Amino acid sequence: MQKGKTLKFGDTIGLIAPASPTKRDRTLKAIETIERLGFHVIAGNSCFQELGGYLAGTPKSRATDLNSMFKNDRVDAILCIRGGYGTPQLLTYVDYEMIAENPKLFIGYSDITALHIALMQKSHLATIHGPMAASDLIDADDFTKQALLRTVMDHHPLGKLMNPNKENMCSMVDGEATGEIVGGNLSLICALLGTPYELDTKGKLLFLEDIDEEPYKVDRMLTQLKLAGKLTDAAGIILGSWTNCESKTDPNGYTLMDVFKNILIPTNKPIIYNVFAGHCKTKLTLPLGVKARVDATNRHLIIEESITCN
Repeated sequence: MQKGKTLKFGDTIGLIAPASPTKRDRTLKAIETIERLGFHVIAGNSCFQELGGYLAGTPKSRATDLNSMFKNDRVDAILCIRGGYGTPQLLTYVDYEMIAENPKLFIGYSDITALHIALMQKSHLATIHGPMAASDLIDADDFTKQALLRTVMDHHPLGKLMNPNKENMCSMVDGEATGEIVGGNLSLICALLGTPYELDTKGKLLFLEDIDEEPYKVDRMLTQLKLAGKLTDAAGIILGSWTNCESKTDPNGYTLMDVFKNILIPTNKPIIYNVFAGHCKTKLTLPLGVKARVDATNRHLIIEESITCN
């Protein structure tokens, strides 16, 4: 797997908006935040564009921003300003061969899941499921910032990940499994099924998270993954944060945990949950595409390979 270089203070971050737009004042605040962390910033045109109220420019213009940041020798890593909607629109415009020849750290989550999957499978690039500039870093606590900085600035494997505030990870199905972590936002994973960018989970640790989805919708999407063979193919499963995913219409109906028990437990795969990654305020940074181990019996998630190269 291709990897970006280990960052140091003074390196340059390329900031892009591959999905939804951000207000100008918040974009400027995001740039200031990254600079305060100790990095220079080159902001792409997409960071200052808006189209139709929910897109940061046309698909081609946003993809051009992405391609340009990978091609620009002055840029050391690429950070998404936010998620939202629209990243799958870019996938046919991305220059995967060029990116494979110019590997860099690429950071984001949520709608950015589409790019994580495509870059990993088409460019063989390991990427980072981590906080974004405007939606997270502006207001991020020290735990979230330090988790990101450690991931991008330490060339050693992260080892055993620890949740914030001494929150325990939990086991749903005991056992151990090793493999590369893949996945991200459940909605985006399902949106790519049946396309050339469909997620490959064979022998992988499948990471899943989402926000604002009622239990019946999570049920539908997990059932889709099950029917597509993605749960059977996976070596193990990691469940991140599921923000605002309780039922709003039927408080006596199935809970999210009921859905997990009905669909995921029968796979008999090692499953760990309550991993603070995804749409939670205080969050871990997860490296995608590098070797990791789920020890569900002892409730550990161990990153065994560095996401960066020297």
